[in-house]
Amino acid sequence: MKPLYIIGYMGCGKTTFGRALSQVTGLRFVDLDHLIEERHNATVREIFDTKGEETFRTIERDMLHETAEWEDCIVSCGGGTPCFFDNVAFMNENGTTLWLKATHDCLFSRLIRKREKRPLLAGRSDDEIRTIIDSQLKARSPFYSQASIRWQGDSLEDRRQIDDNVADFLKAYPEFKVER
Repeated sequence: MKPLYIIGYMGCGKTTFGRALSQVTGLRFVDLDHLIEERHNATVREIFDTKGEETFRTIERDMLHETAEWEDCIVSCGGGTPCFFDNVAFMNENGTTLWLKATHDCLFSRLIRKREKRPLLAGRSDDEIRTIIDSQLKARSPFYSQASIRWQGDSLEDRRQIDDNVADFLKAYPEFKVER
């Protein structure tokens, strides 16, 4: 099976949902940002700071293209991944894209709890974070909306919600259940 690419805004639950789906299906889980960090011996933030966003986005595209050759995997993409180069079209051609959507209130609630771990949000006020979410969602939604599947990510707050969400997803899309 070709890769399942999970896209969406930061804090929507891409990693949480992807890992849980991986555990149930047996599909390999890959976090694109972590893959980049491992390969380049630097955090995403360090790459941004030392080499700039343009270099990071080129690295990201190259790693994304590498994942297209893999079978039976779930790839959690960074929030900006679909928005550069031809990435969203590439993912649609080489796998299945899943836009994990979350409401603005849900995103805000998740992001303010971990704002210091997100370089874009560290040191920002609640109002500034709301403004960032609004403006970036407006800019990124046209890319996210090109995904072949849209799935709600608000109900990923505890183990029961995560398990129920994954079970509901597999009922709706049984093709992702790998027989072992």
